[in-house]
Amino acid sequence: MKEKLSKEFIINLSKDKNEPSWMLDIRLEAYEEFLKLENPKFGPIIDLNFDDIIYYKKSTGNMTNNWNNVACSVKNTFDNLGVIKAEKEYLGGVTNQFESEVFYHNTTVKDDIIFTSTDDALQKYPELFKKYFNNLVKYNENKYTALNTALWSGGSFIYIPKGIKVDRPLQSYFRINSKNLGQFERTIIIVEDEANLSYIEGCTAPSYSSSSLHAGVVEIYVGKHAKCKYSTIQNWSTDVFNLVTKRAIVDDYGQMEWIDGNIGSKVTMKYPSCILKGNYSKGNSISIAFAKEGQVLDAGAKMIHLGHHTQSNIVSKSIAQYGGEADYRGTTNITKDAHHSKATIKCDTIILDDISKSDTFPKNILSNNTSTLEHEATVSKINEEKLFYLTSKGLSEDTAKELLIMGFIDDFKKELPLEYAVELNRLLKQ
Repeated sequence: MKEKLSKEFIINLSKDKNEPSWMLDIRLEAYEEFLKLENPKFGPIIDLNFDDIIYYKKSTGNMTNNWNNVACSVKNTFDNLGVIKAEKEYLGGVTNQFESEVFYHNTTVKDDIIFTSTDDALQKYPELFKKYFNNLVKYNENKYTALNTALWSGGSFIYIPKGIKVDRPLQSYFRINSKNLGQFERTIIIVEDEANLSYIEGCTAPSYSSSSLHAGVVEIYVGKHAKCKYSTIQNWSTDVFNLVTKRAIVDDYGQMEWIDGNIGSKVTMKYPSCILKGNYSKGNSISIAFAKEGQVLDAGAKMIHLGHHTQSNIVSKSIAQYGGEADYRGTTNITKDAHHSKATIKCDTIILDDISKSDTFPKNILSNNTSTLEHEATVSKINEEKLFYLTSKGLSEDTAKELLIMGFIDDFKKELPLEYAVELNRLLKQ
């Protein structure tokens, strides 16, 4: 029987996870805030019935590092997604989540690196966990950060010590497999001074006739002279509301890069952010959104310049077809003290028919006279001359359009690991 969200539900959830009292306190505070807060006043309409959502679905069995200990149905699902093959061929470690919990974790990285599920990290590294949890993304920021903090389960916890450079990417894969499920993973990544990390995230769900909810939170801390690259391809089914808050804070000379692909979901609201706190720090975001029938993808990025001589770059590629809506929404703020800083924003959109839609909603603030901020936006349809040229060479119109789209997102594909670029090509062709 489905349990409705309540104070008692959260108390039982925390008790079931054997959490310390301070975590239960935060969960209950966040739940009270969730009840008070309204849906965002901007962006797409969120017509969720919270009474229909399943808020927690326990994994079968304990977390394991051996696929032979995983139920055949779950193992086959992740095998068909290519996750098992990727782990063997090019990843340094993986965390896989099915429904509400991480069920599989394995890594070959150095012992002094922490890479585990967030639930496991709370038990094994409580002081480190408490230092960073709910620090960068506060539970009372919006209705869905409150809901995540009240109900979080699963996600990845990564700690890269000073000077350690991880030579192979780490990956997490999140799967919603049940009708009406809510998934609320919490990911925390700490990259200490002079360290380096590349992290990959994948997301999928099968299609149902009713809505599911994915409301994740990601908090990333990038130290001095450190680098972090976070790559995502989400291919949620078109009944999933994908409402995510992702944020990084970057210290002196540090670099944060978001590579963000949005192919699926019914509604996406996601704006990966960089707080450029340190002097000479850098933030980059390159994203694509491909919206088709019944989809509203409202995505973009936020860059907040606090340190001097900081740099940010946002590249947003949007594609709309079959009545879909792909919008860019972003904020770039060069503050008064962020002197001699530079920000560039480039938003390009292709609309493939007469019934699709794309809008740009930028908020650009420049508060000193030694910095520069540039914003360029273009909206176009498929170039008829190029289309005619390709079809005159014997290509079908669909194949010609496919080639032009692949060229349009070439900048994005170049930033992806090879295997993910291949997967992106497959998804776009579908």
